[in-house]
Amino acid sequence: MIPIILSAFSVIILLFSIFLFFRKRKKENISGIKSSLTFICCFLMGIINFLAYWLNFLGIFSWLITTVLLLLAAYFTKYLPPSKKQIN
Repeated sequence: MIPIILSAFSVIILLFSIFLFFRKRKKENISGIKSSLTFICCFLMGIINFLAYWLNFLGIFSWLITTVLLLLAAYFTKYLPPSKKQIN
């Protein structure tokens, strides 16, 4: 029972964070796919690991996909728009 509740909670949090991500991009008037590739990779990591858990697909293949997505997310941070806040 607890894994089902935790999975439902995880899906709700993931969908809510995707909604907030797109709303913030629209509010900041940011367009283009390159600036969102980091977040897409992070969301895909969550989806892949969620599916791997429920489909009993845990193993080297899911770890490999997660590692590749993590490296891609780190690489695509160079396309993120600069922050408007200045740190003094």
